[in-house]
Amino acid sequence: MALMRVNRPAAAAVAHGLLRRTFASVAVGGDIVSAAEGVSLQKARTWDEGVSSNFSTTPLRDIFKGKKVVIFGLPGAYTGVCSNSHVPSYKNNIDKFKAKGIDSVICVSVNDPYVMNGWAEKLEAKEAIEFYGDFDGSFHKSLELGMDLSGALLGHRSQRWSAFVVDGEVKVLNIEKVPSEFKVSGGEVILGQI
Repeated sequence: MALMRVNRPAAAAVAHGLLRRTFASVAVGGDIVSAAEGVSLQKARTWDEGVSSNFSTTPLRDIFKGKKVVIFGLPGAYTGVCSNSHVPSYKNNIDKFKAKGIDSVICVSVNDPYVMNGWAEKLEAKEAIEFYGDFDGSFHKSLELGMDLSGALLGHRSQRWSAFVVDGEVKVLNIEKVPSEFKVSGGEVILGQI
């Protein structure tokens, strides 16, 4: 597991429930596009779609600017908690997100867009959720939401998290303490925060 930076006043605040995380470069009130400047994501797609689009990427500005977005990150496609709990918590509540004016619900993971496409199809979630691959982890590294899961034979991956973003500004940010937990990053939780 990656070593976390902790400063004593922030640690005391966490102990008193005032802060969730203090070390991510993205935070409530911050701009997610600026925090990951120059980063693009790859929308889930087949190999043939990749070839026909010249392997295009989607700049973060196109994903967030002028929109209300709920985004969640998870350690990996086809893994237990991600497949059985995290994605379904958003898929099963998509009508509630739309009723709250959310333009898009996005799942992002440190995987390539072809794996994300196959996984979205297997979960039958592609119609409800937009899936993006952070193929080299640069999005999560920029936000300081990456972690080393080599001990679980996964390599460098994402922490489990969720955010509500309006026109690029992070309004809500939830980060699980460990990637195997599913307490604060689910669809039901963030629905209550919007």
